Amino acid sequence: MKRRFRPLLRWLPILALAASVRLPSRAVEPATDQDKKKSSKASAPKKKKKNRVPKPPPATPAQRAEASHFVQEHAGDTMDLGIQNPAALVPFLERLYRSQQAGSGETLRVLQFGDSHTASDDWPGAIRAFLQAKLGDGGPGFTHAGHPFEGYRRFDSKGTQSHGWRAEGLLSREGDGLYGLSGVRLTTERAGETLTLDAAGSQVELLYWKQSGGGAVSIEDNGAPLAVVDTAGEIGPGFWRQQVQAGAHHLVLRTESAAPVTVFGWAVEKSGGLTWETLGLNGAQADLLLLWNEPLFKAHIERRDPALIVLAYGTNEARRSDWTYETYTETLRHVLRRLRAAAPLASVLVIGAPDQSIRERGHWVTVDGVDRIISAQREAALAEGCAFWNLRMAMGGKGSMKQWVTAGLAQGDFVHLTAAGYRLWGESLAQLLLQDYGVYQTVRRQVFGSTENGPPPKTH
Repeated sequence: MKRRFRPLLRWLPILALAASVRLPSRAVEPATDQDKKKSSKASAPKKKKKNRVPKPPPATPAQRAEASHFVQEHAGDTMDLGIQNPAALVPFLERLYRSQQAGSGETLRVLQFGDSHTASDDWPGAIRAFLQAKLGDGGPGFTHAGHPFEGYRRFDSKGTQSHGWRAEGLLSREGDGLYGLSGVRLTTERAGETLTLDAAGSQVELLYWKQSGGGAVSIEDNGAPLAVVDTAGEIGPGFWRQQVQAGAHHLVLRTESAAPVTVFGWAVEKSGGLTWETLGLNGAQADLLLLWNEPLFKAHIERRDPALIVLAYGTNEARRSDWTYETYTETLRHVLRRLRAAAPLASVLVIGAPDQSIRERGHWVTVDGVDRIISAQREAALAEGCAFWNLRMAMGGKGSMKQWVTAGLAQGDFVHLTAAGYRLWGESLAQLLLQDYGVYQTVRRQVFGSTENGPPPKTH
């Protein structure tokens, strides 16, 4: 299938923007004798039931081949469909351009917020691997502290926690909202509790909460003492950062006393390259971001200084009848404005909800609410000057999830993908971004000629 290149002329009216982009230079009680006399059946611990994903419906080789052809065909069309309102990507593309200049050393950061599609890291991990191979490995960037919920992982780092930590936030719609960048915090009031992180980089940062009477934590790196951080102080966000030798690191945080400690996460980076940071929560909806404490959220966003923010929600909203087109559009616009206020120099990309089906009377039926949510996402994105990618259209349109399941690229719940399916999503989006970057470079050279960075930014 031939790929039709979008006209270069659509970039000409917005190239001038690039010239003026301002860049920021916790014990189990022992069993009693009476307990031991109870029957083994009664005293046996109950295993927590896991939500098992149903098996996909059986498919013949011919059906699987036909479905695979369908998916591949529409994946190819992705390049032609493209990203809507690519002008909104100019700040990201310009910072990418400048970061790629020889000797720049700037680490370009991308934050992907979303639901379970994001939290498992299959999808963002595929984007990260593809783009870092082309643009340089900037390290994992921000990661959750420890392992705060089942289903969270990162392929480029690994975190653990001792039993005395409590995960707070997540999908909570009550509480103080002090959940930081990722919507979850770990807290403890016990001495000797630990968090670990295995990651590679040359710079380490800890994001924590300063509070009156806060406890001190010690940090070790590869078995050697690195620092002691006192979390006591005036209430507010706390940051500890240190340069370390480039390479692999095994970091251990340990609480030093029975005093309150709250940790939001780590950030480990390399010099230069790109990060693609996973900020997903299972079951999340976009409006959850509005329930997080805004000053703290803003402080963490500013600290990360992202060049691009990606919003990938809609799967959970599509099954809720209380979200109308109007209410979801307005709510998402508020979310986008909050992100804009926190990161005015960043581009924002909204990804439309993927296709999904629900089982009714023995048949898999497409969830109609996806139509409403995608329309609202597109409206909100364009109204707020953001870019938009119609993921369901790239999948093949309404009802396409059935083809993805038959092809072995999606799971039997008709909602989540397999690792191979997420890899296809990820590489499709990564290629789109690189395609737009290639067009941008071409037009930029046509406008600015041989001047690498264009004219100086306007100051008035």
